[in-house]
Amino acid sequence: MAAGVKAAELRDLSDEDLIAKLREAKAELFNLRVQGATGQLDNHRRLQVVRKDIARIYTIMRERELGLSAAPDEVTA
Repeated sequence: MAAGVKAAELRDLSDEDLIAKLREAKAELFNLRVQGATGQLDNHRRLQVVRKDIARIYTIMRERELGLSAAPDEVTA
């Protein structure tokens, strides 16, 4: 089963880690799209899961930008 990343797990990450996760997810999405275009994609559901992971990361980044939530290191400081 293609499981995505939980929002609670992402909220525990620092801003730098979130950016790294976002880069990884975008790279994976690109690779999945290439596989789909060449007919090599086995699991089409993975595309949707990765897109939703990217959306979750952007949502958490925006929440922090608006001050609705804080990064873990900011909470302890």
